[in-house]
Amino acid sequence: MSKPIELLAADLNPQGGVFCPSAKADMKLWNSHPKVYLDVGKTGQAKCPYCGTVYQLQAGEHFHGH
Repeated sequence: MSKPIELLAADLNPQGGVFCPSAKADMKLWNSHPKVYLDVGKTGQAKCPYCGTVYQLQAGEHFHGH
């Protein structure tokens, strides 16, 4: 299992999410899967259903969305 991709709250979109595949996960377009939205802001962590990459907020980071 690979190490989670750590994010800052500023890395999330205004709704608290990120998209996978992501450049932050060092994914190349030629070997990627369909683009999916992951809600990281709600729980501080989300796992991609396609590739299993886990995105999480760094320790001490908090998302304060609208």
